[in-house]
Amino acid sequence: MRIHTHFLFFAFLFVGTHLSTFSQQANKELKVMTYNIWNGFDWGKDTTRNERLIQWVKEQNPDVLALQELCNYDVDKLKKDAAQWGHHYVQILKEKGYPTALTSKEPIILIEKNVDNFWHGLLHVQTYGIDFFVVHLSPSDADFRLREAQQIKSRIQELSTDAYIILGDFNAHSPLDAYWMESKTALKTKMANEKNEQYSNLRLGEFDYAPMSEFLSIPAIDVSLGKVDREASFTFPSPALIGLYGQTGESIIQNRVRIDYILASPSLAKTCSQVKIFNHGAPETLSDHFPVMAVFQISSETN
Repeated sequence: MRIHTHFLFFAFLFVGTHLSTFSQQANKELKVMTYNIWNGFDWGKDTTRNERLIQWVKEQNPDVLALQELCNYDVDKLKKDAAQWGHHYVQILKEKGYPTALTSKEPIILIEKNVDNFWHGLLHVQTYGIDFFVVHLSPSDADFRLREAQQIKSRIQELSTDAYIILGDFNAHSPLDAYWMESKTALKTKMANEKNEQYSNLRLGEFDYAPMSEFLSIPAIDVSLGKVDREASFTFPSPALIGLYGQTGESIIQNRVRIDYILASPSLAKTCSQVKIFNHGAPETLSDHFPVMAVFQISSETN
C-alpha cells in the first residue's frame, strides 16, 4: 500500500510539473504600444528626432505599435522605419493629412480603412489573433468626437470575438480622471477661449467625458487602472512644446492631461500584467505626446 502511495505521489508531482511547464510555454508576453509622433517629425524635415524615436522604440521592443500623425508618410517610408524597430508587417490608413498606422512582428490582416465620417479616419486590423482599432479622434470638437466614438462602439459590439484592443490618441478625457481633471481651471478657461462658432472641445462649458464613457460601456477596460498612478498618468503635453504656441514650462505642467489610451476587451484586460506611460526621460523631447505600453499574456496558439 505504501508503494502505491509513493507511486501516486510522484506521478502527480510529475504531471503537475509538466502541466505547469506547458502552461508557461502555452502563453507568451505581448507588448502593445501606442505613440503619437507629432506631425510626422515636422512632415519629414526633422530627421534627427525621427532617428532618435526609432532608436527609442527599438529599445522598448514592442510586438505591436499603433502610430498617429504619420504626416508625409507613405507605406514604403513606414516599412523602412518599422523594419528598424523589428517590425516587418505594416498597415497605414492613408497617405495624406494625418494618417494612423499599425506595425507588428506578426502578419497583419486588414479589416477596414475608413475616412468617411471620421476626423482623421479609423484603421481596423487583426494581428496576433486580436482585433485592433487604431483611433485618432477629433482634436477640435466634442460633438464630433462623440459621434466617432459611437461609430467605433457599434463596430466592436458587432464582432464575433472577445479579443479586441482600442488604442491611440482619443483627444478625450476619461471620467475615471475627473477627480483630478476638475481642478484644472486654467485649462478649462484656455479651452473655453479657443471655442469658435463651429467647434468646441468643451461640452456646455465643462470638460467632456462622453466619448470615453461610450468606449468604457462597450465594455472596454482601461488597462491602466490599478497599474499606474492616476495623477501621474498624463500623456500630453510634453516639454517638446516649450516655446511653441505660447507654451511655457509652467503651462506644460498646468495643462497635463491623459488623452492617449489602451483599452481592451474584458477577457484581454484580465491578462494585462503591466502598463507603462513613458512621460519622463527621452520621450520628453521625441514628441508632444507620451507613448503608452501595455503587456498582455496571450496564448501562443493565437499567432
